[in-house]
Amino acid sequence: MRSKRFMGISLVLIGAVLWGVSGTVAQYLFQEQNFSPEWLTVVRLLLAGVILLTFGYRKEKQRIWAIWKSKHDRSSLVLFGLLGMLAVQYTYFAAIQHGNAATATVLQYLGPVLITCYAAVRAKRLPTRSELLAVVLAIAGTFLLVTHGSLSSLSVSGWALFWGISSAFALAFYTLNPQALLDKWGSTIIVGWGMLVGGVGFSFVHPPWAFTGHWSVASLLAFLFIIIFGTVIAFYCYLESLQYLTASETSLIACIEPLSAAVLSVVWLNVSFGLADWLGTLGIVGTLIVLSLGKSRKRMEKNTTVPL
Repeated sequence: MRSKRFMGISLVLIGAVLWGVSGTVAQYLFQEQNFSPEWLTVVRLLLAGVILLTFGYRKEKQRIWAIWKSKHDRSSLVLFGLLGMLAVQYTYFAAIQHGNAATATVLQYLGPVLITCYAAVRAKRLPTRSELLAVVLAIAGTFLLVTHGSLSSLSVSGWALFWGISSAFALAFYTLNPQALLDKWGSTIIVGWGMLVGGVGFSFVHPPWAFTGHWSVASLLAFLFIIIFGTVIAFYCYLESLQYLTASETSLIACIEPLSAAVLSVVWLNVSFGLADWLGTLGIVGTLIVLSLGKSRKRMEKNTTVPL
């Protein structure tokens, strides 16, 4: 049992760190190699979607095509691919381009707070104490992160803030929208097709052959890292961890993602991160911990776990 938990914890840590690192690598491509977030988004979605569906076919065989036979599931999948998968990928990369990976990743992690508020409104109930604490921490953390504690000016550009907040809303939609599809078809099929649909849809806006930037050995390695390690392997590790841990445990451990992005941005790309930035980051990460612990206690009382 302990070895299985250790395996689960190790897998989710690897996945979360790879996600965080890939954001910093994307920042390097945008700011040092002049890659565009549009091109990286469309190519990442197309390549990662094909790779994931190839893996899915080895396990699911012809079942990966069956989802297109249902009119309702087909329309839901297209909606998820365009407004969920594509939106969360592009807004995140745009926030990195206009700011940095650390700030973009932390702001994106406001998504769980938006989900919590939405759930309370939909259930027509008042927030619990842990939910209120999470909202307060999120607001305080965001304030410190974008203002350095001063109301007179922003410490990040307006566009970085806009795309970062948009990324949080996109993440909330990305999380809430495909639940029925995930329950019926599984995550590999839904995420794989979602990426491919998003990539094909975005190709009409920015074709994958419309490349801007500078190719070098370093930029090629960075690009391959984002596709292979930051997308396919990170996703695989996260999914595998769910065989050994509950969804609430994996989401709690995955809080290391914004911290890894912040640390690597400071160490590798020399991003300026002062005391207010670290406090803001810890405040937002604290919201995830509070929400995850609160949900874990409720599930322990009901002796249930949450499916993916």
